Amino acid sequence: MKTDSKDLQIGGDLGDFSMIHINKHVIVALQEMGEKEIPGEEDNPRISEYLATVDQAPDDEIPWCAAFINWSLEQAGFKGSGKANAKSYLAWGYDIKVPIVGAIVVFDRGQYEWQGHVGIYMDETKNYIYVLSGNQNNRVSIRPYKKDKWRAYRWSSEFV
Repeated sequence: MKTDSKDLQIGGDLGDFSMIHINKHVIVALQEMGEKEIPGEEDNPRISEYLATVDQAPDDEIPWCAAFINWSLEQAGFKGSGKANAKSYLAWGYDIKVPIVGAIVVFDRGQYEWQGHVGIYMDETKNYIYVLSGNQNNRVSIRPYKKDKWRAYRWSSEFV
């Protein structure tokens, strides 16, 4: 029995493509859309939950994209990298060349090699990759990132 995914019925006349298979971690992450940092001393308790999965103190003012991805994967029954560093996902799962909705996508970001961003691949255009992640403008959202910052698409053998 598969418990790691859900089939979503999409409306409209899509013919053979009316049933789209989506891995559970994408659904978990989508349900978190809008969670955001609380400015000042107070911390969002939900973001603190994300940070706890990578052994970080509850402080929503620190980078938390990798914590969000780790939390989403764990909530869906998968194993994440367990690390707070976005680029830890370069060593997680295996590399895929063609992205699939739900793939973990890693980007370069910042001036140092260890800096980066990680999220869930949702879509792309000619110049942008649309990513579902945390700590995007201090919230969980879907945002475009320039393709020239792309580093890797990763997939897990646990995914369908």
